[in-house]
Amino acid sequence: MDYQVHTLANGIRILHKPFPSAITHCCFVVNAGSRDEPAGKEGLAHFIEHLLFKETERRSTNQILNRLELVGADLNAYTTKEYTCVHASLLRQHLERTVDLFEDILFHSTFPQEELEKERGVILDEIASYLDQPEEAIQDDFEELLFKDHALGKNILGTPGSVAALNKMDISQFMADNYNTSEMVFAVIGDHDFNKLVKLCEKYFGDVPANQAQKHRSQPADQEGEKVSLARPISQTHCIIGNRAYPAAHHHKTGLLLLNNLLGGIGMSNRLNLEIREKYGIAYTIESNYTPLSDAGIFSIYFGTDAEKAAKADKLVHKELKKLRDQKLGTLQLHQAKQKFIGQIALAEENRIGLIISMAKSLLDFGYVDTLEQIFGKIEMVTAEQVLEISNEIFDNRLTTLVFEPKQ
Repeated sequence: MDYQVHTLANGIRILHKPFPSAITHCCFVVNAGSRDEPAGKEGLAHFIEHLLFKETERRSTNQILNRLELVGADLNAYTTKEYTCVHASLLRQHLERTVDLFEDILFHSTFPQEELEKERGVILDEIASYLDQPEEAIQDDFEELLFKDHALGKNILGTPGSVAALNKMDISQFMADNYNTSEMVFAVIGDHDFNKLVKLCEKYFGDVPANQAQKHRSQPADQEGEKVSLARPISQTHCIIGNRAYPAAHHHKTGLLLLNNLLGGIGMSNRLNLEIREKYGIAYTIESNYTPLSDAGIFSIYFGTDAEKAAKADKLVHKELKKLRDQKLGTLQLHQAKQKFIGQIALAEENRIGLIISMAKSLLDFGYVDTLEQIFGKIEMVTAEQVLEISNEIFDNRLTTLVFEPKQ
């Protein structure tokens, strides 16, 4: 293994990947996200993420913000449907300063009322800005359509109404119910001695009280696909076509990741881009995405185009999907798809903050982290027959389509 793990007495795991560099990247990932919010409290996990950077028991907001910026480090955070992540990039000699700050904001934030009100206004502005970006808003609306009446369909940011009603008691209850110390990972990639790193983490995280609260995530019920068109004050037509997909532990996950990359993944040579942008010049942006979750997954194809070209773009997308359902990939096609995907994954390792966050999530989800060689081995094992089977399972007649059309 090219990483090391140590578990503190309270359940918090320390993950280290050695890397010879003057720069260290680290993250603290909590297995708690928007899907864990109670009904009516949408946006709560994201609200907490924002408020972590406000006052703590021993630091003001300015002291928190300056703690790393004064030494040129970068501090940030984000929330997904299943995770909350705080991360930083810094000169290696400032790791203790960073660990100290992470412990402070994650376990000693005070959430004062005046900061709640200020940040509530910031998030309401963030929601409004997303609504002004149809390529962003359509993704959220599509997921709501795909997971009707389920927490996975709720917008991570919440709604203006739900955010306006959130209070300090909601925050305390959510953290008590979901910030399980056994579902937390502090991960570091950099040039550090592992034993010294463990001692450092014992010093700062060792006294954090253990919390073994068990979350209760419900699996979404099956539903039929549908097509929905909505008029919006926009100049172009925006469309998403997609379906529910495999969860993270499914044996077809690697195959769908490969298929997604072939169809509409990174680069200009994917099938959708070659057919719809390069051949016909219909859409500036066309891409596909696959997001595996703990008990579900999301596959989607997005494009934006002029209203009069939208029908043709839609027809061409379905034509490409039908090809994949009807025709098994040839030996050379499959080999080329694998080589492209493997090369992209290898290059992505250069994004070391992305790599260490990915490793932390893997440790949370599976209890281990695959090496590059193991990942490549899984890709090489995907067969043309499996790709055909996946295509017929995901691109079937249950596809859901959401269209934003310009108002007449």
